Order: sequence, then structure tokens, then C-alpha cells
Amino acid sequence: MDKTEISWKDKTVLVTGAAGFIGANLVKRLLDEGMAKAVVGIDNMNAYYDVSLKEYRLGEIGAAAASSKTHWQFVRGDIADRETLDGVFRTYRPALVVNLAAQAGVRYSITHPDAYIESNLIGFYNILEACRHSYDGGGEGVEHLVYASSSSVYGSGQKVPYSTEDSTDRPVSLYAATKKSNELLAYAYAKLYDIPSTGLRFFTVYGPAGRPDMAYFSFTDKLVRGEKIRLFNYGNCRRDFTYVDDIVEGVVRVAKRAPARKRGEDGLPVPPHAVYNIGNSHPETLSDFVRVLEEELIRAGVLPADHDLAAHTELVSMQPGDVPETYADIKSLERDFGFQPRTDLRSGLRRFARWYRAFYSGLA
Repeated sequence: MDKTEISWKDKTVLVTGAAGFIGANLVKRLLDEGMAKAVVGIDNMNAYYDVSLKEYRLGEIGAAAASSKTHWQFVRGDIADRETLDGVFRTYRPALVVNLAAQAGVRYSITHPDAYIESNLIGFYNILEACRHSYDGGGEGVEHLVYASSSSVYGSGQKVPYSTEDSTDRPVSLYAATKKSNELLAYAYAKLYDIPSTGLRFFTVYGPAGRPDMAYFSFTDKLVRGEKIRLFNYGNCRRDFTYVDDIVEGVVRVAKRAPARKRGEDGLPVPPHAVYNIGNSHPETLSDFVRVLEEELIRAGVLPADHDLAAHTELVSMQPGDVPETYADIKSLERDFGFQPRTDLRSGLRRFARWYRAFYSGLA
């Protein structure tokens, strides 16, 4: 797909979900490298997981902002609140929008569907409408909308690796259905209003200060407490674990090159919309993953040297909403952006283990 190069030098970038795991790491990268005139973050700071982690991330952002030439502004608000979001767009007039705000978690969507409808559907609709109206009155408007999708959209498809050319019509969770809906809505808005937009299907993101509901984090918490961890599909599930710095690098590269606007033979916009996978493209079984995690937790001093993983592991069958394997085909990402994730699982888990010890020892 043809791309349009975008310069943010004298412009504002809006990052939603800025206190979230990926959002905070993206904001720090933007501030560290002075990529834009200003970075505006919005987050509702909800209590889906420990808010102290979000506060910690904001503290890290504040430290980065103190030495950055890029202005940082944080708005505590919800993208599902139309008035608040429209106010952010009117005040700051972002040229780039990276929408990472969403209610995450496959299993939580089974018991709390309302949260997903509000954030992932209503919130995303508000983002699209705000982008649409950013052109009102002849304004330059949003030059590129980048939004988070998920590998969950592939459902329980048997074909691997997952390609963006594959059918994604059979989601196995409400979370996946909302993310597929985001892609369809973004495509429609790109067609109707010529809004350049790119969706990114993230594959099992991990790293320091991540989400406590993710396996590597929750497993660590349980092992530290001496509890048993459960490995679904008897430890044979395979996941394409992708380190957060690789995800951020991918987001930055994609954001700088928007799908080009062009007209079709009918005179109407050819939708400037694209979707890419971002994954490590090297799936690991849960059994192997947990073994490496234990080794790195022992190395970091989080677990004792004589820790017995087998005594703290329970092998169980699959659970509702889960899939046996995630595996990203990233050929189009490599082709269009020259990018491939490079962090191996052991290196990434080593950094997480060191952070975990420092954070929960009060040293971070």
C-alpha cells in the first residue's frame, strides 16, 4: 500500500490510554526522542487492575518530560465521554492520534460485557467522530489515526501463522468481537471521510510494569505467594510473546507513514486504511515459557534458588474464550516498514524479573 510520510516536528500527538502499559511506554519514547511539539495523554485511570501501577507509569512519564523539549500534558478522562474527548480535540488539535485506550482482557469480557461496549465500542466511535470533525472549517485535521486491535480477532482459526488476509469472522470472545468491530468502523470512516487509519493487531505484549492480569505477571505473583499456577491446554498453548519495546518501535514506525489518500474511478476515496500484525513471530508453549520465567525470577532473587516449579504447577484443559495458539505473520510489516521484533523471550523476562524485584521491594 502507498504511504504518506508524516512529520510531527511542530505538531501534537494524542495518545489515549496513556497510563496503560503500551501507552506509557509509547509516551516515554516520544518524549525521550523529542518527536513532536507536544504529547497529550488521556486515561480514565480505572481500577481494572492496581491503579498504583498506572500512577507509577505516569511518574516515569513525568521524569521523562522533565528533561524533554516536547511538552507533556495529561488529561484524566474517559474516551467514552464524548464531551471530554471533543474538548481535548478542540484544545490541542492533534495531528496524530494513537488510540490505545480499551477495556482489555478476554476472560473479563465474559463476566463484564458492559465495560467492553462502553470503552471499546462507544469510546472508539467517539475517537472516530472526533477525527472526522477535526477537518471541520477547513482545518488540517488528524493526519493519521493508529489504533490498537488484537490477535484475538483470529479466534480459533487452525491456520498458522495468522495473516491479515485470513478471515476474522468468528470471534470466540466479546473482547475479540469489539476489536474486530473497531477495524470495521475504522475502515468505514476511512471510506466515508478519507481519514488515514491503521490498525495494529498486538500479540501477547509483556515487559516491566505490565498488566497484572497477563500470564507472566499473574504467574509471578502466585509463585511468590507459594500458590499453584494453572497451565491451560495442559501447558501446550502456544503464544507469540512480544516485548513491549518492540511493540513501541512498531507503533512509531507505522505512525510515521500513513496510508495514502487517493480517489477511485468513481471519484470517491479509496479507503486509506490498513491492518498489520505486530508479534514476535516465534510462538512458545506455556510450559517452556513458565520454565524460562522461573529461571529468570530465581536469577533476579524473586524466587529462592531451590524453587520447585513442578510442585506449583497444575495442568488443566482449555478455558472458554481462549485459543490454542497465536502466531503472527509479519511479512507485510517487514515489507512496508522494514521492521521485525528482535527481543527474545529470555531477555524480555529477565528485564521484567529485575523490575518486579525492584518495584515490590520499593526500589523502583
